Amino acid sequence: QVQLVESGGGLVQPGGSLKLSCAGSGIILEYYAVGWFRQAPGKEREGVSCMSETDITTDYADSVKGRFTISRDSAKNTLYLQMNSLKPEDTGVYYCAADLRTTRIYNCSRDVTVYDHWGQGTQVTVSS
Repeated sequence: QVQLVESGGGLVQPGGSLKLSCAGSGIILEYYAVGWFRQAPGKEREGVSCMSETDITTDYADSVKGRFTISRDSAKNTLYLQMNSLKPEDTGVYYCAADLRTTRIYNCSRDVTVYDHWGQGTQVTVSS
């Protein structure tokens, strides 16, 4: 059974940093395209960042470019999202996801409909 478990969320002041983790079980994360998504209250879930199977390609939403970095540790079977210079508008529940249906060696997608396996989410609150 595939499981993705996020951790690392919390309350942080504007300008601060957090590093989210997504541990995989029942799945070898390096074999699949993966992504990070977030959902703010009353808003639709949006794609924050994604990474192709081979780690060759990464993509970021314009709102987080230069501040967030997606990475993957194959030895730990874990996906990360380093978030720096956090803003109040970054507040939301953050989810990791994996696309097991499509081969994406050289590309990735931030479209929520592409991903078929999701974690339970971790809350990130940016507030003073």
